[in-house]
Amino acid sequence: MTVTTELADVLTAAALRWEEVAFRSGPADRPGAEAGVRLAYRIAGLAEPEKIIWVDSPAAGARAIALLGAGKPVRDAVRTGPWERARADVHASLGPTAWPLAWSLTGGRLWEPVGALVSRIRRGIAATEESQEAAAALRASTLDAVLGQQDAPWLSLFDALGRPEVEGLVQVARAAGWWWPFERVAIVCERPAELHRDELSRLHRADGPALLFPDGFAVHAWGGTPIPADFAASMAKLTPERIRAQENAELRRVMLEHFGYDRYLAESGATPRHRDETGVLWRIDLPEDEPVVMVEVVNSTAEPDGTFRKYWLRVPPATRTAREGVAWTFGLSEADYRPDRET
Repeated sequence: MTVTTELADVLTAAALRWEEVAFRSGPADRPGAEAGVRLAYRIAGLAEPEKIIWVDSPAAGARAIALLGAGKPVRDAVRTGPWERARADVHASLGPTAWPLAWSLTGGRLWEPVGALVSRIRRGIAATEESQEAAAALRASTLDAVLGQQDAPWLSLFDALGRPEVEGLVQVARAAGWWWPFERVAIVCERPAELHRDELSRLHRADGPALLFPDGFAVHAWGGTPIPADFAASMAKLTPERIRAQENAELRRVMLEHFGYDRYLAESGATPRHRDETGVLWRIDLPEDEPVVMVEVVNSTAEPDGTFRKYWLRVPPATRTAREGVAWTFGLSEADYRPDRET
């Protein structure tokens, strides 16, 4: 089987639909989710759960498992088995050449951003416990979850191809968040009340939690990097001295990004490392972290008011000259960079 243009369009459209599902916020469709749970049990050859219990966040779901004594988990039958059957049949149908292409158009597009979201949620759940032992136990319980809407990467491919094995899982994913299937009970989680992303689909918000569930469980993040709950508010009073004093390298990078590299250079009294006709090379040395090296360039085309706009290009730490840095942004070596006219 080959991935025709028509099939490629179907797969691409499915990826776009499932990206929206993966990052969807707002109240769950509880009747739809419960119907999907029961269908998933039937497809697995199991009796429907006697009870479906709703919780308001994945953190609450992870705790409910221990508190309720929900019984024997059936995740392998409900989720892993259908996934393995669907994957085997689709791989056999598409063949070793078409399978990678089909995956790249669907799950491959969603794997990194959705996987990063799942990792942040798990990390946030563990962070709600003070002791390492309790945190590890709570995080381990999340590994038994069916990821619901965040199972979007692989569901996008199998749903596009109409695989019946995953029909129940698809219904739940479109309607709700994570869920835990047990022999007699299923625990189903609400979707986030709020979910904020940047242009790269990373959790990101400057004035509050990037991810918030109805019960208050929240994840604060800037550009995908976890930050303390009060960190964003404190960035209004940043100074170069405070940035340098921050011991956590990830948080320091967040502070620099928010403060602005050009402003940091100006206010920290930095001196240029190299200057040529292409621009000015600057370097910011940071404790226990790689240096930030940037090229300051000036647009050769004037703005409407007659001024010339400056740009700051971040380049690799080993960059030695401004020309080398500018060339790197075009994927060229310094020797090969010979523009007829710079704009």
